[in-house]
Parts: sequence; C-alpha cells; structure tokens
Amino acid sequence: MVNLGFVIAEFNRDLTYMMEKVAEEHAEFLGADVKYKIVVPGAFDMPLAIKRMLEKDDIDAVVTIGCVIEGDTEHDEIVVHNAARKIADLSLEYNKPVALGISGPGMTRLQAEERIDYGKRAVEAAVKMVKRLKSIE
Repeated sequence: MVNLGFVIAEFNRDLTYMMEKVAEEHAEFLGADVKYKIVVPGAFDMPLAIKRMLEKDDIDAVVTIGCVIEGDTEHDEIVVHNAARKIADLSLEYNKPVALGISGPGMTRLQAEERIDYGKRAVEAAVKMVKRLKSIE
C-alpha cells in the first residue's frame, strides 16, 4: 500500500475542496491510504507543510492540491512558479515523490472549474512514482 499526505490550499477553497474529494476517491480506487491532510492558506505556503510530511517515515509521497486563478497582475505566475520550483526541490531533497496538483497560472475561474481533475491526476502520478521507484531499489 502507498501512504500519501495531502497538502491542500485554502485559497479558492470551493474549487480545492472538489479537487480534494476527487483525489481522495482516486486514492481509494488505487488502494492508496491518505495518512495525513493539512490545509494551508495558499499554494505559496505549501513547501513547509510538504517538508514536514516528507520527514514522516510513514509517508511515501505527498500530493499537492491548489488552484491559482489569473488576476490583474502577474501574481499568479509568481506564486505557481515559485511553489513548483520549491516542491521539486523538496522531492529531490527527501527522495520521495511530490505530485503537483496545482492548476494555473494564467487561467480563468471557468478554466479552473474544468480542471478539478488535477487532484485525481496528482494522486495518479504520486502512486505511479512510488511504485516505479520501488522497482529500481
């Protein structure tokens, strides 16, 4: 069994809640166990929570769930690019997969609603990576 941790952004919670539910259902379908969940203020705030989860011996991978909608400035791009970069760094530092389930940047609210399945995709990627990495141990 693959043990997962979920880090979920509270910003745009109506959307991230739906992403979370789809992700939970898919984890159950794949036979993975969601051991821990934490809701953080936004995507930019995820790295510290991810790090804490990666430090746990009973976590095989972390799934991020977030939604960053385009605004009047380039703030959405700054948030997602920095979060994604740090998320990748943490995955390499702790030698465990961290799946990027953050939709955006550069999308409208309607486009965000169409991308609710990013939660499912992130769970799929995390579980696949854990299993594939175990095959080369």
